Amino acid sequence: MQIFERYNDVSLRGASVAMGNFDGVHLGHRSVIDLARAKGVPLGVVSFEPHPRSFFAPDAPPFRLMNAAAKRHRLEKIGVDVLYDLPFDKALSSLTAQAFLRDVLAKGLGISRLVVGEDFRFGKGRGGDVDFLRAHCPDFGIELVVAPLISGELGNYSSSAIRSALAAGQPQDAARMLGHWHRIEGVVERGDQRGRELGFPTANISVEGLHLPRFGVYAVLFDVLTGPYKGSYQGAASLGERPTFGRNIPNLEVYIFDFDGDLYGEEVSVALVSFQRPELKFDSLPALIEQIEKDCDQSRAILKDA
Repeated sequence: MQIFERYNDVSLRGASVAMGNFDGVHLGHRSVIDLARAKGVPLGVVSFEPHPRSFFAPDAPPFRLMNAAAKRHRLEKIGVDVLYDLPFDKALSSLTAQAFLRDVLAKGLGISRLVVGEDFRFGKGRGGDVDFLRAHCPDFGIELVVAPLISGELGNYSSSAIRSALAAGQPQDAARMLGHWHRIEGVVERGDQRGRELGFPTANISVEGLHLPRFGVYAVLFDVLTGPYKGSYQGAASLGERPTFGRNIPNLEVYIFDFDGDLYGEEVSVALVSFQRPELKFDSLPALIEQIEKDCDQSRAILKDA
């Protein structure tokens, strides 16, 4: 997948693109992207970093389902040829809908076809919508396709509905809307080494800047994306503040089954498969170790056929 981070320096022209923030790349997003697939031209996505919501409200609570790297991985996995990952800054946010269509999409990216969801809005003050695009895309030789909202047994597929499912400890419901397991991706960091001391060494991943699923223990699928241990594994993970050891910055700690290796500094992806229990504070280390053993046995049983 080719990636361009500036709209005024693009060598690839004529792509058919889907445009949106695509946080989570859920089934609703997939329907927009699939409509952009056209024979004989590259499949592109126009998206923004940081998320415009983060730009306009930098002090708001974290809401993102995935970081920029995870979104890129997912888009590449579903067959996107080119990603225009545009920097959402003061200059871009000040462009009117007319200027964005003319300078970014037509002159800058040179797209041939544009697909957006029916509720998509863009431009300064959110002044552009699908009616605006219907009226003005032909002026620049751009074919417009408007994708309808997609829903299922859980209602409309949306990032907010997925956040609600994860906050409730329902990763299976989130997966039904995503079309894939919800994943937390990042680099393995050095922790306090408590897991190793307890006999359960863990890979520690930061969750800074992300919407936090319900704190507790999960059965997980663990993919190592870089390094000599690259591959897929299974494990049990604890997401939260580790209250047995005081109040700590939330993170994700994964005990990987049947694994012995150094993962520090490697990029990993953790899929939350099943929520097992809420985060607890234990009165003693033996009690904690006993519960970890039970958690691991339960995770193994859940993941047996995964």
